[in-house]
Amino acid sequence: MIAEVEKPLYEVLNELNIPYTRVEHEATITCEEADQCMGHLTGTPSKSLFLTNKKKTAFWLVLMNGNKPLNIKEFSPLIGEKHVSFASEEKMVEKLNLTPGMVSVFGLINNKEHDITVVVDTELREREKITFHPNINTATIEIPTDDMYRFIEHMGNPMVEITLP
Repeated sequence: MIAEVEKPLYEVLNELNIPYTRVEHEATITCEEADQCMGHLTGTPSKSLFLTNKKKTAFWLVLMNGNKPLNIKEFSPLIGEKHVSFASEEKMVEKLNLTPGMVSVFGLINNKEHDITVVVDTELREREKITFHPNINTATIEIPTDDMYRFIEHMGNPMVEITLP
């Protein structure tokens, strides 16, 4: 059953003619838990990290392979910052209207200010499909990776692609 919080996402996906496959599952918080619930989905499991700078004036949504770790100290200079860290749950709710365990690219629907820069690991370009939570952690959807880029462009947030170590 589709939750109310998901409906705006499916409206946008349908508007953009982005095909998706949806699987319901138990609530998950970590990528490892989500991987166990993917069922028949074959797309690359994603990891979506919401980061901020020390002054909490800039925000990044990092999209990467869910099986790859992110070394924040190595990541910071790649985006021109000395120090970045995970954003607080309060900022996550304020900027994405999501809580930990629910963060994904689809939270950009709630970022009306378009003040979150999306950072995509170049490795994802090589993947045919990718999976994300649809703004709730009791379901996972799979979309073509090329359509992920169309979705980001449609949302109007700045985006950069970098090769994560």
